[in-house]
Amino acid sequence: MPASPRPGRPARLVMLLQDLAFGGTQRQALELAARLDRDRFAPEFWMLTGLRDFAPRAAAAGIALAWLAEAPTVGLASLGALRGKLKADPPDLLVPLTAVPNIWGRVFGRLAGLKAVIGTCRGGGAIKRQHERFLKGLAAHHIVNSEPLRRELVRLGRPEAAVTCIANGVDTAHFAPPPDDLRPVREVVLCLARFCQDKDHETLIQAFAHTVAKRPRAELWLVGDGPLRTRVRTLAARSPARGAIRTYPAAPDPRPFFQQASVVVLSSVREGTPNVLLEAMSMGIPVAATAVGGVPDLVVAGETGLLSPAGEAMALGENLARLLADEALRRRFGQAARARALEHFSMETMVRRHEAVFENVLAQAAGR
Repeated sequence: MPASPRPGRPARLVMLLQDLAFGGTQRQALELAARLDRDRFAPEFWMLTGLRDFAPRAAAAGIALAWLAEAPTVGLASLGALRGKLKADPPDLLVPLTAVPNIWGRVFGRLAGLKAVIGTCRGGGAIKRQHERFLKGLAAHHIVNSEPLRRELVRLGRPEAAVTCIANGVDTAHFAPPPDDLRPVREVVLCLARFCQDKDHETLIQAFAHTVAKRPRAELWLVGDGPLRTRVRTLAARSPARGAIRTYPAAPDPRPFFQQASVVVLSSVREGTPNVLLEAMSMGIPVAATAVGGVPDLVVAGETGLLSPAGEAMALGENLARLLADEALRRRFGQAARARALEHFSMETMVRRHEAVFENVLAQAAGR
């Protein structure tokens, strides 16, 4: 059985991840772990696969790293290694992130006798993908990053006191507006998003064709990686606006892309609290996005950006054209977005709220 945290040493806190590939959840986990109070918490990352884009940054932040398998996808070897490691080297606190770690981390954690396990739900569809209807009781507490996710867990029977909503944080010093001489001079619409179904790049490409009809100088930059990369590139190549669409691989620091953007766009059909919108807001860039998940909690429609229904290409294309056509509107929205990021979504607030939940769960597991 895992021991309770001993006085005089920090609690071993393991964040179980599917991988350390470039992605919003991985970035938030890294930012959180790097800022935890090391007198109280000793963070570790355990990975189920060998993808390690963020590994150098994690190691530089002093986060202990353990690779349970080297394969690019989760298989029996990685799950067997996870079960064995939880039994042989149990942490004080286990925090799985994304669907597969949440499923198997909780199942094997319960089998290993862990009491301090925190389930997490991030992004649209997470509750269904993680089988929360059946597995919610295997976690001592849940952390979600948007109010719709919190309400859904409560609707499924999770006690309100056992679910905490903590919005993603953004490093407002790192993601700062560029100086005026670096502000964009081209009409670049930037989409930083994983190439997967939830992000609905197909609707975005259709929307942009409408935008280009009104703004012939507009460009669409698609930045990311993911399972639908080939399909997205094919759709871009077949679009009437194909000459104005560019694709780029994901990068560890997206600021050079943001600095060239007049507008940041997100066409998702499911979301939690998307990091890319927080980063764009922090850099003073107006947003055009779909009103799904936690997006309306971030973007104040008509004040920091424009929202449209998911799947409606014409509405999204109109919003993009409107923003590109009005520099004064973009500047006003951008300034308001920066102010909102500073007031409500600082990294410091996000970290302190996580630490409070971690302490409470550890205390309950120890019977205090």
